[in-house]
Amino acid sequence: MAERVIKSFKTKVEDINISYYIKKATETEEKTVIFLHGFPFNKNSWKFQLESLEDNVTGIAIDIRGHGLSTSGHGFFSIDVFAKDLEAFMDKLELEKAILCGVSMGGYIALRAYALFPHKIAGLILSDTHHRPDDNAGKQKRFDSIQAVLRYGRRPFAIAFIDNIFTKKTIQEGAYVVELIKSSIRRNSINSICATQLALASRMDSTDILPKIDVPVLLIRGAEDKITPKELMLEMHTKIKDSKYVEIPNTGHLPNLEAPLSFNREMNDFILGLK
Repeated sequence: MAERVIKSFKTKVEDINISYYIKKATETEEKTVIFLHGFPFNKNSWKFQLESLEDNVTGIAIDIRGHGLSTSGHGFFSIDVFAKDLEAFMDKLELEKAILCGVSMGGYIALRAYALFPHKIAGLILSDTHHRPDDNAGKQKRFDSIQAVLRYGRRPFAIAFIDNIFTKKTIQEGAYVVELIKSSIRRNSINSICATQLALASRMDSTDILPKIDVPVLLIRGAEDKITPKELMLEMHTKIKDSKYVEIPNTGHLPNLEAPLSFNREMNDFILGLK
């Protein structure tokens, strides 16, 4: 049996170059899963998941426009633009269907993708994300964050971000994942950080999409997530007819990094159960 290796590639899509990892199936390929990272991270945050996939599943993790090693192009970011980039990427790789796995911002993109091209999506894994737009207080918080990044740079932003997304246990004991996220933030330009904050602040309400979703959906939440309210994820669970909701204990906003074994078990069970 051929050894499964995670390989790195770049491809031209629309006005940008998208950087991505791919781990191809070694057996007859039945399924493809595309991983969509959160803000302001990159594809490196999905390595634990890529490594865990079954032999008949191809895994792809992309850098969203303006993140990691993907270029920014025109520089006008929106969740809609990110979703359309994804569709063009799937067309470029000749992927007729894929399972989308998104955390936080990646979940917003996955929901928007389903609204735009549902026929290309075989299932959804939505982690620590939700369907509602920012309220005015949420928008103001993002605008204030932009001003702070422009004035003080990325370092204070990164420190505050780490305190907000991880549990105290992860911060004290998970040096590798903490450094991974700090490194991800440092790799992004100030322009990209600010443009993405505006994209997040302007995202649409996806509530109306939820009852229309007719593929299986796995909802995962870190039990100690301080960013994504539990009630919003439970609301998604109620409105999506074929959905499963699980919480992973002792994790915050990124359970895929904080408890990869638990996350991978839920993820792989879900993927294998898809027809």
